[in-house]
Amino acid sequence: MKQPKVIFLDAVGTLFGIRGSVGDVYSQIAQEFGVETSPATLNQTFFQSFKASPPPVFPQAQEHDIPQREFAWWSRITQTTFEQAGVLHKFDDFSAFFSEVYIHFGTGDPWFVYPDVLKALNNWQNKGIELGILSNFDSRIYSVLQALELRDYFSSITISTQSGAAKPNQKIFAIALEKHNCIPEAAWHIGDSIKEDYEGAKAAGLRGVWLNRNQ
Repeated sequence: MKQPKVIFLDAVGTLFGIRGSVGDVYSQIAQEFGVETSPATLNQTFFQSFKASPPPVFPQAQEHDIPQREFAWWSRITQTTFEQAGVLHKFDDFSAFFSEVYIHFGTGDPWFVYPDVLKALNNWQNKGIELGILSNFDSRIYSVLQALELRDYFSSITISTQSGAAKPNQKIFAIALEKHNCIPEAAWHIGDSIKEDYEGAKAAGLRGVWLNRNQ
């Protein structure tokens, strides 16, 4: 198999994952605000809220407005999560709680790097393969990668909130490829979602690689 010029990687679920679960993190921080609720329930309602939400794309937004749009997008998901869990009314100041949650997920604390990642990144780098992030994440990706000591491996970062398109839309793949002056056939994309990563990459002309972290 011919070596690719570029390998793009998804972020959450591919390079790094959440310690425990989103529900665990939400529940722990909610306790600091005097709200007790089940991590399992919050995890369930989070994924329901997340899947029902439109993709995080803001095609008409000015660059300086994007961080606020990202914050508002996540605020709606988190509010719906606690509303569906039946405990939203228990918060005296939900906005203060959400601000703390949002800042927390922009640090390295809630994340862990999968054990096979550094070996793979070093191997590809030693072979002269360019590496890029291609993710439906938001601009906190920069601080998270820095905190997890992964930032220096990647010569490009392409995220949906800054691109006006989210995987599996072909537009975001085209934007990422352009940063490397690379044709689709010379690039791979690796990720943990069959629809967004594998099928999205294939439809855009890249080699799609599905990484099953649930084995």
